[in-house]
Amino acid sequence: MKSKVYFIPVSDSNDLQAVNQKLRRLISESKVLDFIHKNDRVAVKLHFGEEGNTGFVRPQYLRPVCDAIARCGANAFLSDANTLYRGKRLNSSDHLKLAYEHGFTKAVTGADVIIPDDTKKENTAAIEINQKFIKSASLMRIFTDADAIVAVSHFKGHILTGFGGALKNIGMGCASRQGKLAQHCDVAPVVYTEKCIGCGECQIVCPVKAIHLENKKSVVDSSKCIGCASCLAVCPTMAMFIDFGAGDKVQEKMVEYGLAVLKGKENKSGFINFAVKINKECDCWGMENPRIAPDAGILASFDPVSIDKASFDLVNKAGGRDIFKAAHPEQDGMKQLKYAQEIGLGSLDYDLIQL
Repeated sequence: MKSKVYFIPVSDSNDLQAVNQKLRRLISESKVLDFIHKNDRVAVKLHFGEEGNTGFVRPQYLRPVCDAIARCGANAFLSDANTLYRGKRLNSSDHLKLAYEHGFTKAVTGADVIIPDDTKKENTAAIEINQKFIKSASLMRIFTDADAIVAVSHFKGHILTGFGGALKNIGMGCASRQGKLAQHCDVAPVVYTEKCIGCGECQIVCPVKAIHLENKKSVVDSSKCIGCASCLAVCPTMAMFIDFGAGDKVQEKMVEYGLAVLKGKENKSGFINFAVKINKECDCWGMENPRIAPDAGILASFDPVSIDKASFDLVNKAGGRDIFKAAHPEQDGMKQLKYAQEIGLGSLDYDLIQL
């Protein structure tokens, strides 16, 4: 049976009031939040953007979402988990501060921001799923304990998964630090020696001493590497890079984590994708990165697979080719979609209902 995906055309350059008016219509006609009940505690999962990045979903766009949740008599809060790599989202206090700096205040969005301390074991939860790669997923408890979850995702390219949408937002985004390591641990960085200046910053930040200098060039011991990506974040010349050959496995692990996030919330989850300001890289990049496709619009669905597939198709149709494959030739973003359907997260077949 095909899943329904609702779509309304929007451009990032449109007036804020006009965009939010369309978003309210999308929420109303799609009924994407109608599963929310009175007194539900609703986790609105999103990405607050790394320092220096402006690609993330604008905080003003969260107001119609949070207002709709409030009208259901429920309590919404905005949340994300901390990162593995070094930056302004590495710990809860800096992450929260950055979210406020990016405009995600209660006065703007209508909801509090809660970012749990992932160094405290009581803030994490182990969810048994017994899948091909992940048997027990380590998630942030704030998402598992919530009565419902609404994923608000920026649809864009990604260096390791081809693209990032709803599946990546929940699968990677709700994982604890341990969970993120589990998804990345087969990915060891490689060194482009012609770019390496031998500054030693990667060696300093490596938590497992997997990097050393030889002839003033960094060398990575892959047998020790845990895939935390701290070295990528500090390299001033981008000489440290990911071994793209492991991308398929990362996508499958990410999807399995998505299954863990939605376990028990099969009828208590909704998804909204912003296919606007479609950048080449993830919002984790602490810099501006190029747009690779025209704006498409906003989508809503109960099915995370269908909404990502519809977003993928709309963006590629507007661009006249496989935009994400052109941006990241080493990756096949369809891998995550096909695997997600295979393990029962949703359907690749959908009816697109344009408003």
